[in-house]
Amino acid sequence: MNFTVHGGEDAVKPLSLAVEDRVMIKFTVLGGETGDMLNFYVSYPNGTIKVVYDDVGILNYQFVCDREGEYTLHFSNVNSAEDKLVSLDYEVQHYILGMPQMLFLTMVIVLICVAMVAVFILMGKRH
Repeated sequence: MNFTVHGGEDAVKPLSLAVEDRVMIKFTVLGGETGDMLNFYVSYPNGTIKVVYDDVGILNYQFVCDREGEYTLHFSNVNSAEDKLVSLDYEVQHYILGMPQMLFLTMVIVLICVAMVAVFILMGKRH
């Protein structure tokens, strides 16, 4: 997604996440004659700020959620009067019991199918 952070302002992007979600954030700041830089930080559901980057123009950052709730990405342009265009790309991978969600669901489906085949075989032997 692309969005503008106006000069002297902050822009926030909320993410609703679950425990063990893996988040990958990539962004690039474009625009402004004095440099393509912003301050960036992430606030966690309990209100703490765990990640702070000052004067960053390109960032690749990953983290694993340790609690469920709303995480907020903050893009701060308060130290500049110029608008900045931000190109943001993020990916959230959901995990269940330490496994990627799709792998977990695939395993559940396979186990159900195996159980159904076993029941069918056992019922067929009784006749």
